[in-house]
Amino acid sequence: MKNLVLLIVFIVCISCTQKNGDVKIHVDESKQFQIMQSFGASDSWRIQFVGENWPVEKRNRIADLLFSMDIDKTGNPRGIGLSNWRFYLGAGSAEQGEASDIQNVWRRSECFLDKHGQYDWSKYKGQRWFLKAAKSRGVGEFTAYTISPPVFYTKNGLAHASKGDLSFNLKDEYYDDYARYLVDVLDYFDKNEQVHFNYISPFNEPQWAWDKNNQEGTPATNEELYNYMRLLSEELYSRGLSTKILPGEAGQLDYLFEKKGDNNNGDQINAFWNPSSPFYVGGFKNMEYAITSHSYFTTWPIKTQVETRERLAQRINEIDPKLRYMQTEFCILEKNPEITGGWRRDLDMPTALYVARVIHSDLTIANACSWEWWTALSQFDFKDGLIHLDDGIGNGVKSDTSQLNHDLMYDGQIQETKLLWALGNFSRFVRPGMVRIDAQIESDLSLEQQATDMQVSAYKDLASGDITLVLINHTEQEKAISLDGFKAKTIDMYVTDNAHSLNKVDVKNNELVVSERSVSTLVLKR
Repeated sequence: MKNLVLLIVFIVCISCTQKNGDVKIHVDESKQFQIMQSFGASDSWRIQFVGENWPVEKRNRIADLLFSMDIDKTGNPRGIGLSNWRFYLGAGSAEQGEASDIQNVWRRSECFLDKHGQYDWSKYKGQRWFLKAAKSRGVGEFTAYTISPPVFYTKNGLAHASKGDLSFNLKDEYYDDYARYLVDVLDYFDKNEQVHFNYISPFNEPQWAWDKNNQEGTPATNEELYNYMRLLSEELYSRGLSTKILPGEAGQLDYLFEKKGDNNNGDQINAFWNPSSPFYVGGFKNMEYAITSHSYFTTWPIKTQVETRERLAQRINEIDPKLRYMQTEFCILEKNPEITGGWRRDLDMPTALYVARVIHSDLTIANACSWEWWTALSQFDFKDGLIHLDDGIGNGVKSDTSQLNHDLMYDGQIQETKLLWALGNFSRFVRPGMVRIDAQIESDLSLEQQATDMQVSAYKDLASGDITLVLINHTEQEKAISLDGFKAKTIDMYVTDNAHSLNKVDVKNNELVVSERSVSTLVLKR
């Protein structure tokens, strides 16, 4: 009888009353899935100028928006409480200037090391300002990542690859030097700036050619990645660093479970984590027991979004059910009829809802334990920033060579987005160490149909027993919600919609209403 009572406590029933009928959502605490690790974003490109040149008060405002867990005077979150910050280690294209062949100065990046083997630890001033700002605001997880070896180690002397060459842009004689360089950087920050990088990601989307002059990058085969990770793991271990290597960083999810592409770098779950594979990394020291990828080009149509993540989860289960999945980069690139595509920034709800759906799918179908947005700031007229920088009258940069692109290196106006706050509906309340628990909508709708109607996911704080629900209402209709079968001391509700930006709304007598076209977080406190 005692066990029966406990089972009843484990079941939460939420009934949503709508004009077109009743919808019930069941949350079962006894069905537990992945332990949540972090939500994050990268500092790539824009932070280097903003963090060094912009007025300090504006930098602090940006840092608060991204990292703060504080509540303001009105009772609303001051920021979205990111729990991971990705720090970009460049290849030295900034020092090359025009000779780098990278047209946009924002996309060139410094390198701590020079061709003579000398270190200059005064570099990366802007990025380091935000790194310290993140730490001071409580961010507990940091990832260092690079997408090209230093230019003086590459085959062509550039930070991007040469046309027709799909191999790793790294001279054979510099594999060991490149491993030592990355560990030198990690060791320096550990010992001198008290910033510990939990992870090092030594490559990025190796499936792409990276032979254009728009940014740093290099392709690589699975064998080349394996060989470099082996050396990097040995260097980390021999130097006594606990930083873990992130394998994968595939350009899109299907490269994790399909043999595809022109460069022998697909099927990465099998390649790196199947003990019978010649590229098995399970025996390496300092390897994170996970596979990583980016969610690009697998989000539309919605059927593809669902099925791709189902196949990813299935492949992980086939190779090793204990292997964790981490989604480490996403922004809007894919053309679609909902928000058209990447170009033309959108500060409002359409992009916020589109991305919320992707987050939901990655967490609940692919079982991602962490989820990271591509870049925190954007000056471009493009949907790639959580926060946009502009001239104050709504103009984002449309051309690399425009005067505005130059001016925004030194100052500008900060524009919040609904996307920022919708991500905060997850990142601010789904904290590291919480466990995702089962949440099911009682209806005849498929996952694909729910993705244009209403979606819900649930997370439990194992220490307090509190439950967090994130509800996404894609419809034009508000939905009244009542909680039955669950006794909570208090219920807090935070809403992002056309009228709210992660604002706390009053909950009276447990009467809840999910507004139309919204992302809402319910915190049920025991």
